[in-house]
Amino acid sequence: MATPHVLAIPYPAQGHVIPLMEVSLWLVKQGIKVTFVNTELNHKRVVKALSETENTQEMVNLVSIPDGLESWEDRNELGKLTEAISNVMPGKLLDLIEKINGTESDKIMCVIADYGMGMALELAEKLGMKRVVFCPAAAAMLALVINCPKLTEDGIIDSDGRVLKKQMFQLSPTMPVMNSETLVWACIGDLATQKIMFDSIINNNILAKVADWSICNTSYELEPAALALTPNLKPIGPLLANHRHGKSVGHFWAQDSACLEWLDQQPLQSVIYVAFGSFTVFNETQFQELALGLELTNRPFLWVVRQDISTVQSTSPNMPEGFEDRVRHRGLMVGWAPQQKVLSHPSVACFLSHCGWNSTVEGVSNGVPFLCWPYFADQFFNQTYICDHWEVGLGLDKDKKGIIRREEIKNKVEQLLIDEKYKERALNLQAKTMASATGGSSHKNLISLVEWIKEKDNHSL
Repeated sequence: MATPHVLAIPYPAQGHVIPLMEVSLWLVKQGIKVTFVNTELNHKRVVKALSETENTQEMVNLVSIPDGLESWEDRNELGKLTEAISNVMPGKLLDLIEKINGTESDKIMCVIADYGMGMALELAEKLGMKRVVFCPAAAAMLALVINCPKLTEDGIIDSDGRVLKKQMFQLSPTMPVMNSETLVWACIGDLATQKIMFDSIINNNILAKVADWSICNTSYELEPAALALTPNLKPIGPLLANHRHGKSVGHFWAQDSACLEWLDQQPLQSVIYVAFGSFTVFNETQFQELALGLELTNRPFLWVVRQDISTVQSTSPNMPEGFEDRVRHRGLMVGWAPQQKVLSHPSVACFLSHCGWNSTVEGVSNGVPFLCWPYFADQFFNQTYICDHWEVGLGLDKDKKGIIRREEIKNKVEQLLIDEKYKERALNLQAKTMASATGGSSHKNLISLVEWIKEKDNHSL
């Protein structure tokens, strides 16, 4: 009897690859075969970052297709990348599926596609395969993009997605407030890029309608109002490696596990963990202020400093003069960290974060209070969840020049850690969220998904 075979394809960005890889590894544990499709560049990065002790490649079939860009082109230019996905990748994906199904006895019979990869759902429909759309962001983001026509009717945006005026609005009376100036597509690149991203969102809204299942990395406890607005969306999160007793996989850089030994040597609830994901960059002034702000706190800190985190074109970011000598006894800088393990460490007191959704649910799942420093896209709304809705964190304010100063960092760290109510609320939210993922509604939705994939017929839930 053939083993059910699923093809999983994420949008080619770090924050999309990791959660879909988590879904894939969970499906493998349930007896389902998974082929995971990255772009050629990301495939190389993921494979390179895997440690020799991990058996991921034995569990999941890691393959790649071209993304349509030249080797020298910047994949962080999301407008170019999104256009290439639409123009080039469908044909390459079809070739891959035909090759696999022409040579393997376990044919691909289901496609799980990132919401940003609607073209894969369209292809799966044409091939008569089961179709699952995966939203790696908050359910609120899906509710937002689905409601784009209403935003146009209400005069918040025009038909090209351009913001007509600054205003605060709600998708429903129980939803957190949204800011028109920080809509997910309105804070990415220039106007031309924003239009490309908005058009892609509208197109993917249409393509997602062919999906039999819609799943999301969230839970009813985190987003009851957003999920009420998207009744067909099944929450299956938070998706964490420790739920399947494994390691987080899908990173673009090798994780520096030595930082866990350093954390072992720090006092309980003392360390500021600082990490800004894979996209955030700082100009030199802001980078220097961040470093000096961490120094000014006089607390231990673990800071993830990517080689490309600064806009200064050098082999590594420029630290303030003498900074590393002054903080060497209480500060550790690493290139990339095993974040889920870091956040679960008892020495960590708070998380200075860009508020990407993966980081948000990882922090929440470990009961860690936040200091919020969003950079782009959905991160501004995620800050609203953290600070205003769940009340488990504080935002950082910029000065008149748009810089978050060292004194602001120091003051907000003190405010967050002195007021015990932030930690108390974070622990309460953790308990409710984890219950959902480890036997509650999210876990049950995952079990139902597996059962549906294994069914012989193609009817939807």
